[in-house]
Amino acid sequence: MKIQIFGPGCPKCFETERRVQKVLSELGMTAEIEHVHDPRVFAQYRVMFTPAVVIDGEVKVSGHVPSEDEIKAFLKK
Repeated sequence: MKIQIFGPGCPKCFETERRVQKVLSELGMTAEIEHVHDPRVFAQYRVMFTPAVVIDGEVKVSGHVPSEDEIKAFLKK
């Protein structure tokens, strides 16, 4: 599984990454995590607002820091 965190490197982006890592740990899952800073890549995925979470090429959330429950829901699918 590849998880990408889209954002410019702001505190919200780092909090999103921290939550994703925490939930992965709680669920006993592993994933490659990449922080994407390039606005051109944001555009390719049609991400208009950050932070955004992309899992295996699919945008799961954009424009807010997802809750841990929200992250669990899209990781379990």
